[in-house]
Amino acid sequence: QVQLVESGGGLVQAGGSLRLSCAASVRTFSTYGMGWFRQAPGTEREFVAAISRNGITYYANFVKGRFTISRDNAKNTVYLHLNSVKPEDTANYYCAGRQRLGAITNIDYDYWGRGTQVTVSS
Repeated sequence: QVQLVESGGGLVQAGGSLRLSCAASVRTFSTYGMGWFRQAPGTEREFVAAISRNGITYYANFVKGRFTISRDNAKNTVYLHLNSVKPEDTANYYCAGRQRLGAITNIDYDYWGRGTQVTVSS
């Protein structure tokens, strides 16, 4: 069973930055595609960013160069750097992982963390 634990959320002012981390408890982390999703109250969970096992990155259109996803296979960790945050970025951010091949931009992941809350004040 793969466990994913997010950290790094918190309260940040609009225009500020934050780094989210997701630590995975699996020795074969390098073979996993990893994604970040977010969900605000009353909305559906939506795709934010993903990184393949080969390091190819994908982003939602609303990111528009503000967020960066990266991974450190030696630390079994994936990161999401949030820059120039906006109040509409307020949400619970979830990390997800899958070893199966296929599109990692959709929500079809096998493993999910519990999320970390990001709140952006105006």
